[in-house]
Amino acid sequence: MLLTEGKFLGYRRHDGRVGVRNHVLILPTITCATQTAQRITELVQGTVSFIHQHGCAQVGADYDQTFRTYVGLGTNPNVYGVVVLGLGCETHQGRSVAEEIAKSGKPVELVSIQDHGGTLMSIAEGAKAAAQMVQDASAQIRELCDFSELIIGTECGGSDACSGLSANPAVGVVSDMIVDYGGTAILAETTELIGAEHLLAARAVDERTKKRVYQVIESMESRAFMMGVDIRTGNPSPGNIKGGLSSLEEKSLGAANKAGTRALQEVIDYAEAPTKKGLVWMDTPGHDIEQLTGMAAGGAQIVLFTSGRGTPTGSPIVPTIKIATNSGMFERMRDNMDINAGTIVEGKETIESVGHRIFDEVAAVSSGKLTKAEILKQHDFGIWRIGPTF
Repeated sequence: MLLTEGKFLGYRRHDGRVGVRNHVLILPTITCATQTAQRITELVQGTVSFIHQHGCAQVGADYDQTFRTYVGLGTNPNVYGVVVLGLGCETHQGRSVAEEIAKSGKPVELVSIQDHGGTLMSIAEGAKAAAQMVQDASAQIRELCDFSELIIGTECGGSDACSGLSANPAVGVVSDMIVDYGGTAILAETTELIGAEHLLAARAVDERTKKRVYQVIESMESRAFMMGVDIRTGNPSPGNIKGGLSSLEEKSLGAANKAGTRALQEVIDYAEAPTKKGLVWMDTPGHDIEQLTGMAAGGAQIVLFTSGRGTPTGSPIVPTIKIATNSGMFERMRDNMDINAGTIVEGKETIESVGHRIFDEVAAVSSGKLTKAEILKQHDFGIWRIGPTF
């Protein structure tokens, strides 16, 4: 099928949203179940899972955020169906997670290791449920969908002196294009926007959103002060400094370029789904994997990930397009990087032309093209913990 402008081939879900992948997710709600989940993915082609250390001895807002992340991943449009795998005695009960995911209309099965007689019986039960879901998913056919139904996540990891000059502003071009098509672009990495918050506040659609911009920055800085540390001991990182960045503010000014030029519609919490179309800021840490997980839980179907130092990072359910800020790193890490934006620094291409090239890649990946991270099964996962373990 020939694609027309502003269209891609996606999978329509029961809740009306559109996925660009058709995964069956084996979702372990507790760290004790992650190895069992991995055994199921090894047995059943078409399934994905992840390793984590969460799910028990969490309380309050920390519990709520982890629960929201589990449910958000299960309801992400890229997921066809979910096998929720619990231990049985954990704080984050598998039944509660499964019931919440089921509200989206997805096929959901619950397996409890304690209730099903241990690891081997649970692997068998989970594999049986997953195999049926995979077969059902394989019968679903992609259909023509509009870019207004896309949520694009943006992030940068291992920034260098070229990030704010090449890849990040090129991603900003894509952000504007997605917004102009009626879609949504998520800006994240609150720690890496400190010093540039006034630029985003000036683009807020209303006073409430403007105030929220300053609130999330102040809250992030306050967490560091409460620990008695300077946030600048972690940002910029040693790799950032080696790459030519001199300060957190310099890094932030470059990172903010990913937001393009359109109005900021709202600021949302970690792993929350946007309630508005357009440019949205999700309050996340600067940690690459944690912010990637948060955007996936918020419903992003694709993530644009820029890097100056190079990284293999990917997600189990969200295609992650890697964009190199300089040609030297792109050549060294061709196995991991999808697009080279270093041509901007070399004067061979403009920011706009690279932006359009990235946008074409978004269209191709949305319709089924695999990213390097997907091919290499780079299934990274981490939840932003905001409370101690009890």
